[in-house]
Amino acid sequence: MVNKILSENQKRLKRFDDAFNPLTGFHSIGDRVEVSIPDFPIPQQWIPRSMLKVSLVKKIINAGTIAQFIEKEFPDNSHNETFSAVVESFTRLRCQHDFPFWAYTFTRILSKYPGEGEIPFSLSFPQRKLISLFEDMRTRNLPIRVVLLKARQWGGSTATQLYMAWLQLVHKFGLNSVIVSQAKKTSFAIKAMLDRTLNSYPIELLYPQGESFNPKEKVMENVGLSGDYKRIPQRDCTITVASYESPDALRGDAYSLVHCSEVALWSPTDMKSPESVVRSACSGVLLAPFTMVVLESTANGTGNFFHSEYQAAADPDTPSQYSPLFIPWYDIEQYSLPFKSQKEKKEFAEKIYNNRLNDYAPTKREEPGKYLWWLWNKGASLEAINWYVHERAGKNDHAVMAAEYPSDDVEAFVHSGSMVFDKYKVEEFKKACRPPRFIGEIQSSPLALNNKNNNTTNNTNNPLKNLRFIPDTQGHLWIWSLPDSANNNINNINNDNNIIINNNTNETITDRYLTVVDIGGRSDKADWSVIAVFDRINMIDGDRPSIVAQWRGHDDIDRIAWKAAQIAAFYDNSLLVIESNTLETHDKQRQIEGGDQSLYVLSQIADVYPNLYARRQSEDEIRQKVPRKYGFHTNISTKPMVISTLVKVVRDHLYTERDERALAEFLEYECKQNGSYGAVAGKHDDILMTRAIGLHICFHEMPIPRIIQKTKSPKPQKRKKPLSEASF
Repeated sequence: MVNKILSENQKRLKRFDDAFNPLTGFHSIGDRVEVSIPDFPIPQQWIPRSMLKVSLVKKIINAGTIAQFIEKEFPDNSHNETFSAVVESFTRLRCQHDFPFWAYTFTRILSKYPGEGEIPFSLSFPQRKLISLFEDMRTRNLPIRVVLLKARQWGGSTATQLYMAWLQLVHKFGLNSVIVSQAKKTSFAIKAMLDRTLNSYPIELLYPQGESFNPKEKVMENVGLSGDYKRIPQRDCTITVASYESPDALRGDAYSLVHCSEVALWSPTDMKSPESVVRSACSGVLLAPFTMVVLESTANGTGNFFHSEYQAAADPDTPSQYSPLFIPWYDIEQYSLPFKSQKEKKEFAEKIYNNRLNDYAPTKREEPGKYLWWLWNKGASLEAINWYVHERAGKNDHAVMAAEYPSDDVEAFVHSGSMVFDKYKVEEFKKACRPPRFIGEIQSSPLALNNKNNNTTNNTNNPLKNLRFIPDTQGHLWIWSLPDSANNNINNINNDNNIIINNNTNETITDRYLTVVDIGGRSDKADWSVIAVFDRINMIDGDRPSIVAQWRGHDDIDRIAWKAAQIAAFYDNSLLVIESNTLETHDKQRQIEGGDQSLYVLSQIADVYPNLYARRQSEDEIRQKVPRKYGFHTNISTKPMVISTLVKVVRDHLYTERDERALAEFLEYECKQNGSYGAVAGKHDDILMTRAIGLHICFHEMPIPRIIQKTKSPKPQKRKKPLSEASF
């Protein structure tokens, strides 16, 4: 195994080697093709495949050399002048198609190593990942929208700003850009890098080939006295410098390219918010090709604007204009520490492998072996892990290390509380997560509340009769597995293409399904309401229960309760557990206001649904005939109990999860400083609570399911008339 690790390590190191050559295009970004033009200044090139569509490029390649191309196409022209013109034309074309070539050939940056001065801009490995994302959007004629979560010190801001300059200087006229950072000083530092590029940029490239120009003219000129605005007259575009602290410079202009830097550091005030400043900067940006908005930052806690935007971009089920990109520390070349010998490297690899299951860290300045093995599985090289071990020795807390050098986008968002769930254990659940098999809603006859006579036992008005699943891509109910009563008749669909329930089976399974409800609010900004269905059939053989369906959305409280009853009835009249805190809170408020009592809906459901969860009663309550209390109440006593169950279940992988959104909530759940449990600021725990309550009841309150064969009832016989005294 160690030899396999060493072999794989060599492959990982190659991404940092000198094979990438922006001048020739070897191992550069994008789809490339090798071409040979012996008399070109760069005889062997790997050019973007898109260049092959250009007539000039095709003709030169077909001719074999530039000289032969000129001889065929321009036989009467001066060879020397025409040769130079053809080389320039080819170079200009490559600049349009090949950003790494343009950046290396025509831009200069200040070296990060003291004494080196200005150097050509050659893309590092993480910069190539970023530019590849930009180019994927540009070449598909999409607007470029990216949320960049980064580790420190790899030049993400530099790459972003120079890419914007490439669009301004090479591709389109009139693309105005703006740089917005936390402080104006930072914005000017970013712009200073751009100034350095423009001061050394060839003037002739700002004009069409062959057009006359003044070699002494300025590339940039000030607009006004503040220095906040610069203009590139040859390209009819401006560069604006603004800051979150002083966003006034954003007013009165329309931008096509917006670069917002260190957005996580933007703290809301009474006068402004990160949302309002970004909105102001982007208000004129069209959703069109060759427009660009980049929100980039290192992480700064959870619940803020940047965290929300990144999470939305990373969640495939959340609409977002942005694409997410995270750059871990081990993708950055400088975070690597070579070994003194091959023997030392082999011993290090053996140590990592042998301790891969070790949860124990000897000191606060070390990581357990399991974490180092996780880094290897994430893609870090042995040299990178070696650097991490030495750097970690200078930190007394993993959270400090994770803040500066995050290994994934979960670690990046460091928070003040302590996480409840082990993220490595949570990751194991991803293997079983998958898209739902069906999406839609459960429907039946009109709701009982619409029945004027409140006669819920009448089949016509009973909301739990004539249930059917209505497929709808915009529905809130996700189904991974149908109940057997529907599965057995999946091909027997009614005229409206709806799945209907048929309970005519030869056997029944007791205590199979469990439906749990966490009721939220009705508005889009409120907590979600979640209805989760567990299938417990595998527990017969000592295996895991699994999630088979889930409804998630917003609606009125009573409608959610009835919706839950319908879903529970659809799943073979499963045990229905409704978390009653929201209902009881709402009920108290209604009583104060003199209105209806919301808890009344539970008693209505109990009248028509035979399997509604009720709290256990004491002997005194039973003796005194105290009315049963329906629903599960989460309080200071029961919440730690169900969370403890969930921690154990996640730790030992005792259930099967289907929805990745549940895993996201596990990773964002913390123990607060006051000892209470809850989601980190700005996040939700509604799915998580259905799992906590459901799994506690699943393992501690419900009996193991049993398969019962149905027996045919004896055929009823006609009753004889009783004999009367007259018969004797």
